[in-house]
Amino acid sequence: MNAINSQFKLAARPQGSVKASDFNHVTEPLRELQAGEVLIKNLYISLDPAMRGWMNESKNSYMPPVAIGEVMRALAVGQVVESNNPKFAVGEHVSGILGMQEYAYSDGNGISKIDPKLAPLPLYLSTLGMPGMTAYFGLLEVGQPKEGDTVVISGAAGAVGTIVGQIAKIKGARVVGIAGGADKVRYLTEELGFDAAIDYKSEDVSAALKQDCPKGIDVYFDNVGGDILDAALAQLAFGARVVICGAISQYNTTPIKGPSNYLNLMVKRATMKGVMVSDFYPRAMEAAMVMGGWIMSGKLKSREDIVEGLENFPETFQKLFTGENNGKLILKVAGV
Repeated sequence: MNAINSQFKLAARPQGSVKASDFNHVTEPLRELQAGEVLIKNLYISLDPAMRGWMNESKNSYMPPVAIGEVMRALAVGQVVESNNPKFAVGEHVSGILGMQEYAYSDGNGISKIDPKLAPLPLYLSTLGMPGMTAYFGLLEVGQPKEGDTVVISGAAGAVGTIVGQIAKIKGARVVGIAGGADKVRYLTEELGFDAAIDYKSEDVSAALKQDCPKGIDVYFDNVGGDILDAALAQLAFGARVVICGAISQYNTTPIKGPSNYLNLMVKRATMKGVMVSDFYPRAMEAAMVMGGWIMSGKLKSREDIVEGLENFPETFQKLFTGENNGKLILKVAGV
């Protein structure tokens, strides 16, 4: 192919918030395929908070850092446009870590076939992708909610939080979400059926949790860390389960603020456990089938915030940290 590949490569380790200057936006010609390779045209690229951690030099992560000069790591869905691999035919759609670029090469390892006839492609980056799998296994396997439990979710209007809350409702729990802004709070209660929602931008979270969770929090699903985590720990019920999924309030901060109320875990005989979606990849099909059924029956809603244009990556990525996104944040590659 005589095409040009547009790419974002990491130029510097971000200090605090990510800036456009932390990347180099480059173009380079596509090369010929090697034996066993496929060439994929990226169609939709996922923007996730985890990407901020991948930019750091620290080795204390579940994945190695993106090296300076490397294409920025990112999940994406795309279409095979050339193939030297008998397992993948031209025209088939795939998902995987394909990078912040227009085209990606793959030897076939780490990519999975997806069917756009079963669900719209962006859904494979949201509810039927990593956020949905994280929510499903994080809540059900780690949080283990029981009918009648009070489940509280921070970052509740985000890609993972919205799914966690809806699954908790399906399982018969009482659900309280914490989000930023009146519109997001309204979305949680009026459209997704949460029992209550707290606007951390205008309310005292500690006071609101005491009011909305008078018997304590049975399951706390944390996506933000920081002060909100502390407020939730102070309101735990006996035997509570705390699921640590993320800490988006801390990703641009050094050092990370740890919980000061952790002793309440001992007092309430509670547990705190991290969830990593990769631990459950062998069971991904199970989750996809269950959640796909919930979507078809109208029990589970999915919302994507799609921004067009690969060139808009640096600015769009910031929406994750300012709370401007409404649903799963995705870049649509031009020409799709």
